[in-house]
Amino acid sequence: MKNSGLAKTFGPKARLGTEVVAGVTTFLTMAYIIFVNPDILSAAGMDKTALIVVTCLVTGVITIVTGLVTHTPLAMAPGMGLNAFFAFTLVKNQGITWQIALGIVFISGLFFLILTTLGLRQKLMDAIPAELLDAIAVGIGVFIAFIGLQNMGLVVKNPDTAVAAGPFTPAVLIGLAGLLLMVFLESRHVRGSLLIGIVFATILSIGFGHATLPDRVISLDIDVSPIVARLDIWGALKVSFLAPIFTLMFMDLFDSLGTLLGVAREADMMDADGNVPMLNRLLTVDAGATMFGAFCGTSTTTAYVESASGIASGGRTGLTSVVNGLLFLLAIPLVPLLVIVPSHATAPALIMVGFFMIRNILRIDFRRLEIGFPAFIIIIMIALSYSISTGLAFGFLSYSLMKIFTGRIREISLTLWVINLMCLLFFVV
Repeated sequence: MKNSGLAKTFGPKARLGTEVVAGVTTFLTMAYIIFVNPDILSAAGMDKTALIVVTCLVTGVITIVTGLVTHTPLAMAPGMGLNAFFAFTLVKNQGITWQIALGIVFISGLFFLILTTLGLRQKLMDAIPAELLDAIAVGIGVFIAFIGLQNMGLVVKNPDTAVAAGPFTPAVLIGLAGLLLMVFLESRHVRGSLLIGIVFATILSIGFGHATLPDRVISLDIDVSPIVARLDIWGALKVSFLAPIFTLMFMDLFDSLGTLLGVAREADMMDADGNVPMLNRLLTVDAGATMFGAFCGTSTTTAYVESASGIASGGRTGLTSVVNGLLFLLAIPLVPLLVIVPSHATAPALIMVGFFMIRNILRIDFRRLEIGFPAFIIIIMIALSYSISTGLAFGFLSYSLMKIFTGRIREISLTLWVINLMCLLFFVV
């Protein structure tokens, strides 16, 4: 099959085989959200079965739209951390109904769309120094690798030291086998090395009894009526809800910006000046995705760092996103089958992605304290706080403080002052 049609639709970098493998790789790496997102949101009293379907639906539709509109290999899905804030902070701790909480999510998405239309989000991006953008990519890489090590079981919780090395259980050994295969194939420049490693680890898991085969392959018991179109926008229009609306805006803003910038370098999406040409479209889709997700019955939808796994497998165009999105839609009746792929089989892919992204650290000049220290703060706080937005907030504030300490306060732009104010409000709220 010739790629002329693909090039016309997705750009000259579109290669059918590579993009399909990349799309499948991204899907397998982030398919855990089909189960994790419903688990978290169901704590708010929402129907879990409907949440599984809606998670697949929203992720599939928005990711396909992202591919077709922006021509980029990025996936959009309900954000981890954002869903926890929704379920545990808004609903369980503050006593807000999940219907009103969905209304809050919708309003925050609407504000995002307004900010994007006015070009304010682009100005926020332009105010961030290039080397801090590299630090974001490195920080996300450490974050992803840390998640992978936890999912594999190689790093576990420890009451005395927070984390520690885990025991070499069969699941860990299977994960390490998959990781070694990925490293070997990558050293041989084999395309789809991450996907091959995931499949290999899954087969080993089945063979040694560490993956549960489903009782059935297809389930057509689909009913989303308990949560779709149940949001209460009018109930969310209260002054008392400005704080959670702002918090969601901040978290989504910097999670999205951090993810988009972090993976942009890996996907060769930046031009010679370090800008992302499709950024405005990406941010518009991101804002619309949050509103669409709230209508369907899920928490804030955002760009996913796991997109980097498909990019690492060679994905460079929107075709990767389309393939990934279609797989999520096909997963709706095939949810029982997805249980076959255990988390310790996808964990090695996350570790490899972390390695690929950490290489951006070579672009950071740590000899310049005014840049090196904020970059260091971003990298370490993204991973240790388990939050991209928190890491960025600490990093941006430390960058401005370094400018003040070195007597160059005039170099802080008005936009960066606004970012600093948002960071302070984030911590206070």
